[in-house]
Order: sequence, then structure tokens, then C-alpha cells
Amino acid sequence: MKIKKTSRTAQYMALFRALETERDSKDKLFSDHYAIHFLETKLRFAARMFKYPIIKKYISTTIQKKIPGAFSSAIARTKYIDDQLESTISNGVKQVIILGAGFDTRALRLGFLKSIPVIEIDHPNTSNFKAAIYKKRIGRLPENVAFYQIDFNQQSLEELAEQHNFDFSIPTTVIWEGVTNYLSEDAIKSTFGFIQKFTKNSYVIFTYVHQNILENPASFLGGKKLLNDLNKLEEKWTFGFQPEELSNYLKSFDMKIIEDMGANEYRLKYLPNRAEKGYEFYRVAIAIKQ
Repeated sequence: MKIKKTSRTAQYMALFRALETERDSKDKLFSDHYAIHFLETKLRFAARMFKYPIIKKYISTTIQKKIPGAFSSAIARTKYIDDQLESTISNGVKQVIILGAGFDTRALRLGFLKSIPVIEIDHPNTSNFKAAIYKKRIGRLPENVAFYQIDFNQQSLEELAEQHNFDFSIPTTVIWEGVTNYLSEDAIKSTFGFIQKFTKNSYVIFTYVHQNILENPASFLGGKKLLNDLNKLEEKWTFGFQPEELSNYLKSFDMKIIEDMGANEYRLKYLPNRAEKGYEFYRVAIAIKQ
């Protein structure tokens, strides 16, 4: 990501949530009335026009042509993580931490989080931009959210936790969405080591990409073009897992996989009537601290 600019992929994720919000109530998976406020002018206009059938068809077709499967995958993924998060709250979680929070609006749009403390951790550029948008467009900062800023070139998560007196004894769910594929192997290990500090029956819900997309992009529909486009945006993907190896990897951090789904699976679960191919390399996993 270019310094002093918000991530293009974060913009697209907010766009997809804004577009979903414009669907008929009987057809949409969720509503996110905050997402549109994070969009640049052209994307905000597109989101507002999506309610018109001819515009909806044009925008959907254009996205599918440029980024096959990204739209439906992102929407189904959002709903899947929402549901998994709600399940952890029902199982006794008392605190939520969102790593690399970006334009995540769960603390505002999910009713079951209103009484749950949420900690959002992100780079100062993104965190400051998000806070400014909340104040300008919504008029306030969410009361249940603490915004913490970290520059990983200067500080570790452990140092941040010590600075702000994180309580690792509270059952916690950590959401780590859309981040691991941009990090190094050492950064991945360090972050899971941080998550490991939380008490038994804490959870982590995280996304990752199949290692094969990095080694052989052409093996996935749209994979080669996507990686080329990300490189041009200076948002290069650098890390992936082999799904069959993930369970053993997490065991070394005292975590047990509960579920690990690929895009095809969570699309089928939530969007059985919206046929779309692509983005099969993107996955969501949830694990519990033993």
C-alpha cells in the first residue's frame, strides 16, 4: 500500500458491502449503511446507483469481468465471519479484537456487539482516516470501540498490548481478515504467538489464500491477472497456506481448527442462487485456543 493512501482492496471490500446494502431486503445477506462513507467519489456514486436494475447488471458484470468471483466471495465471506463471530459471543466471548481493521464496520452494524468492547488495531494512516470519516459522516465515534494504532516497523503487538494494558484473561475473539496474504512468514508467526496469549476458549477468525495462488497463479480462474494488478497497486500478496497443513501449524500455538472453508463453500452456503466463478483460492478459518 502506498504511504498516505488507503488500500485499494479495502476500498473494494467497502464497495462490495455498500452494493449488497442496496439489494432488495429479501435478497441481501446484510446491510452496511456505513460502508459507503469510506468510498472515494466515483465508487460512492456507483454504490448509490446500484439500486437501479440496469446499473446493477452493468456494475456486477464489470466487476466479474475484472476480478472474477471477488464480489460474491467477499459478500459471502463477510456474512460467514459475522455468523462465526456471533457464535463465539454466544459461547462466552467478552471482547473482540480486530487486527488490521481497515474499513470494518462490525462494531457499528452488528447489534450483538453493542455491549461488547471492541479493540481495532491498524496503521496510523488508516486508523486516523477511519476515525475522521466516522466523525464527519456519522457524527461520532462508536462508544464501544477503542482505536489503537501501530506501525509494525516501529512496534510489536506485544508492546502495544503492554502500553494499553490488554487483559489476556478475558475470553476474546480475534478477527484477522484480509491481512495474512500481505505479510511475511515471521510476521504470521509473531501474530499467532500474540493471539496464543489469550485465555482458553478464545477464538481467532482469519482469512488466508491457498499457497498455490502464489506458486501457480494460472491454476485459478483470474489468478494471474489479479496478482499482476495487485503488484501494480503495490499491494503484493506474499504469504499463503496449504489448507491440509493448517491444522498442524495452529497446534503449535495451542489452537484447534473448528472450521476451514474456501470461497466455493461459503458462497454455496450463503449465495446458492448467485452463480459466480472465481476467487476459489480465498479461505476463512476459525480456531479455538486450547
